[in-house]
Amino acid sequence: MSDSLLTPMEEQEPVQVVELRISYRYASAHPWVVQAIGGFLSAYFMEYPGFRVQRHIEDLESGTHQWICEVPPAMKVLRLLKRLKEDIPPCHAQEIATDPPMRPRYLIDCPE
Repeated sequence: MSDSLLTPMEEQEPVQVVELRISYRYASAHPWVVQAIGGFLSAYFMEYPGFRVQRHIEDLESGTHQWICEVPPAMKVLRLLKRLKEDIPPCHAQEIATDPPMRPRYLIDCPE
């Protein structure tokens, strides 16, 4: 690939990898949200080409679903979560505390 095909975004900082997960409790209360979130993230990719879902994992031990996503440096994950919350049943979304260099994690769960 020639250098002229690279966009300025591709020449800048590397993307951040984040983890978005939904709790077993939330997935059980609203089984359709797993598919809805997958569709939302696919549509988000179309809107923000620097955003990408690396993979979707269903953790059989905990019953959670998680999406590992690449996020461009300028993109705000909280904005993505705010828009997602408009498309799914009421929920509580929070960042899970992690120690660097672990990737940031966000959990969607039933409201208290």
